[in-house]
Amino acid sequence: MLYDLHVHSKYSSDGLMDPQDIVKTARKIGLSGVAITDHDTIKGGLEAKKLETDDFKVIIGSEIMTPYGEIMGLFINEDIKAREPLEVMEEIKDKGGVVVIPHPCDTIRKSSFTPQKEHLGLIDNIEIFNSRCMNQRFNDDAQKLASKYQLGSIAGSDAHFKNEIGNAGIKTSQDNLREAILKNDLEIFGKTSGWGYPILTKILKIWRKSPEINKN
Repeated sequence: MLYDLHVHSKYSSDGLMDPQDIVKTARKIGLSGVAITDHDTIKGGLEAKKLETDDFKVIIGSEIMTPYGEIMGLFINEDIKAREPLEVMEEIKDKGGVVVIPHPCDTIRKSSFTPQKEHLGLIDNIEIFNSRCMNQRFNDDAQKLASKYQLGSIAGSDAHFKNEIGNAGIKTSQDNLREAILKNDLEIFGKTSGWGYPILTKILKIWRKSPEINKN
């Protein structure tokens, strides 16, 4: 079973896709499920969850921005209110979620979070392959980080556009996906998405912040 664990919908400030279109596309390309991980909200995940079936799983998640970078929560059912790293991790845990550090070694992104020793007891997984990491060294370094601290691994496309969905993710034979992630009973797959997509995302984010757009 194949899962893309990092996808953004229109409910992200830099997203465009309807949750329904994400599910439709993911099913079409043969995925067994997706995690909707919008920035600072679970609206996209909640909407997509309504389309979950016995053979297709939707994981509700969110990528939360802190003053020091992004932290991801998977398997949550409420928005995360905290913004300080330790408090974000604790709140994810309190809500029954899984704490993931996405693209931690991507030095191009200002949003990358570098875990400190005080965070290690709360982190479950490191995203060791992100399709939007344009230098393979960033993913390699993330894998080394996970190994150094004996943390679990996941992967995701970080898709903001349909053609990116499924570019990375995990493969597992376990029916209980949450347990498979926590026990690291999985394999990683992935390929890079190309420079064009991050550039388009930046343009989209600027466009969506336009006063003319916000008036409508």
